[in-house]
Amino acid sequence: MARILLIDDDTSLREVVCFMLQEAGHEVLPAADGKQGLARLVENPDLVLTDIQMPVMDGMEVLRHIVEDDPKAPPVIVLTAHGTVKQAVEAMRVGAFSYLLKPFARAELLLTVDQALHTRGLEKDNARLRRLLKEKSADSGMVHRSKVMKELMQQVRQVADSDATVLITGESGTGKELVSRSCHDLSPRFDQPFVPVNCGAIPPDLMESELFGHTKGAFTGAGQATSGKIRLAQGGTLFLDEVAELPLSLQPKLLRVLETHQVDPVGGNQPVDVDFRLVCATHRHLETEVAEGRFREDLFYRLNVLHLHIPALRQRDEDISLLWDHFTLMHGGKKILTAEALRTELERQPWRGNVRELKNINQRLVLMRKSDTLDLADLRRLAPQSGKVSPAVQTTTTDGNLPLGPLPAGGLSLIEMEKEIIRQALEICGGNRSKTALFLDIPRHVLVYRLEKYDLV
Repeated sequence: MARILLIDDDTSLREVVCFMLQEAGHEVLPAADGKQGLARLVENPDLVLTDIQMPVMDGMEVLRHIVEDDPKAPPVIVLTAHGTVKQAVEAMRVGAFSYLLKPFARAELLLTVDQALHTRGLEKDNARLRRLLKEKSADSGMVHRSKVMKELMQQVRQVADSDATVLITGESGTGKELVSRSCHDLSPRFDQPFVPVNCGAIPPDLMESELFGHTKGAFTGAGQATSGKIRLAQGGTLFLDEVAELPLSLQPKLLRVLETHQVDPVGGNQPVDVDFRLVCATHRHLETEVAEGRFREDLFYRLNVLHLHIPALRQRDEDISLLWDHFTLMHGGKKILTAEALRTELERQPWRGNVRELKNINQRLVLMRKSDTLDLADLRRLAPQSGKVSPAVQTTTTDGNLPLGPLPAGGLSLIEMEKEIIRQALEICGGNRSKTALFLDIPRHVLVYRLEKYDLV
């Protein structure tokens, strides 16, 4: 049985159709004109039948209200006389499911109604199955069994249904992007785009165009217009990773987008409406960044509506063996066994690089193994121990420490210190960028950006 909204100003026809539908077992909500019909939409009908030509509000206006106001709106069948067939075809173009030409037989009416309800049922089942699949994939992406991670995933499920901004914090390598994807996959926007942006990997002079887009000719080299990441996330989720790296000059513009839901492309003179959910992540303490003038306080409060903190791997050592087995399968080691001594040693490690470090070491051991059983000897042979770098990376130092040497009398600024550390790490690794990134425990693209920033290329 279905609940059917019937809108028709012809009292006689309305009563006849109402009787036919009730006799077939359906509940009917009658309405004498379009305004009455729209008022009864709050009763959540499964199907709408509406005449086209009616006083007060015609069927086309009713159809547009139903289709435009609710993406999950019930299907609409329009009722039309011979003279309005052209309007009926237009109604189907707008979004009507079908139309019935008056006068219609009982069998024709019930068949069309059954087809519309069957399609409606398939759409609901499809949406439900897609949602279940997304929930399963979102949950399986975060491999865990520890209490703290179970609590975190429960928080993710709670915040996912909201459109409020989410701020994810945690050390590098803890899986902030995975959590952000879970927030998206479990949200009503799960079937819309998920657009990640690493703010630390984009040169500051390109960031504005990358985020907000630009018009053709907006600046030298802008041969064609681009939408920008914000507009690419229309209807879905924009993920700003390392949001603390967002240039101070662009922070007011992002704040304005969040407040007005409009974006101003570079070189444009007309704002564009946008609808997206913002999720941000950082390994920095934004409160400190605000206190030291590197991050706007008003933007911080706008981002920190819902806060999720990911614990470090050393704070959930019961997840280490589970993650290790997961990565072993991921890296093609279906028949590979892990010795108990190795598992014990893995759980004793500090894992300063968190899950990312564990994953990288697992891949190295699986690919470079000598047998199908990984043991402690493999770990000592191929992976860093107690803060030391592996033989594959270590070249000029014996303990993996950077020989910064004596500091100048005036000290070094934070930027100068970072530049010097990168320069020495690059020298230690023989100029190899991949080894240098591994040595510093940062993604390679972040290293490349820093090399260009400090003119160390």
